[in-house]
Amino acid sequence: MSDPAHHAVTYAVGAEGVATITLNRPDAMNALDTPTKVLLRDTVRAAADDPDVRVVVLTGTGRAFCVGQDLKEHIGLLQANDQAALWSTVPDHFAPIALALAEMPKPVIAAVNGVAAGAGASMAFACDFRIVADTAGFNLAFTGIALSCDTGISWTLPRLIGHAKALELLYFPRTVPAAESLDLGLATSVVPAADLQTAAAELAAKLAAGPTVAYGAVRQSLGYSASHTLAEALVFEAGKMQLTGSTEDHHNAVASFVAKQKPTFTGR
Repeated sequence: MSDPAHHAVTYAVGAEGVATITLNRPDAMNALDTPTKVLLRDTVRAAADDPDVRVVVLTGTGRAFCVGQDLKEHIGLLQANDQAALWSTVPDHFAPIALALAEMPKPVIAAVNGVAAGAGASMAFACDFRIVADTAGFNLAFTGIALSCDTGISWTLPRLIGHAKALELLYFPRTVPAAESLDLGLATSVVPAADLQTAAAELAAKLAAGPTVAYGAVRQSLGYSASHTLAEALVFEAGKMQLTGSTEDHHNAVASFVAKQKPTFTGR
């Protein structure tokens, strides 16, 4: 990217294999218009497929993490009665973003720098960890504008906080502040806003230094088990055990254990 400042989504990969995806429409509170959704979808997929990326961090610039669908664009499509553009965005953009975030074979961190509303909240919930600034919060805004929910939140949210509480927050949208988010289980941790980037970088570095193939296999196994029988989950586990058992990381870790040394992991 020649001039990241002019891109609605920026992408950077550090030497340690940490990829940072940043929503970069601060004047629009990182709302998702169609070009932004396309770029975000393609960027998340690129991070998922990049063998040099061991951990992904999703964050935003300015005072919002992401407020979801760009309502200015949405209103324009409603007024134009462009039904195809209005509703194709769910299968074409929002669903692939959710799938890529939730199913990629590597850990994903949401560094929630400000309010995460609607699909913005959904995307954060599709990640493994949510480090939340103490000034941030979540708003499950969908029914506030008489819409159902999308971007996987019907699947992720009840698994985080239970069916009953998920239903309540979706029926009666409000901004859930950081401290309450932590109590409910929406946030993994809450840190002072000034420390957010440091906290996210520390967790990302810890994950990147770990057995990332194993981490990816674990997250995919948990996702698979949520909608399959025990017998099916056992078969899936067996496949992932064979995958991770053939890695250099596993062989080196066993050798290190025997030698009573601390293993070094390369993600291979």
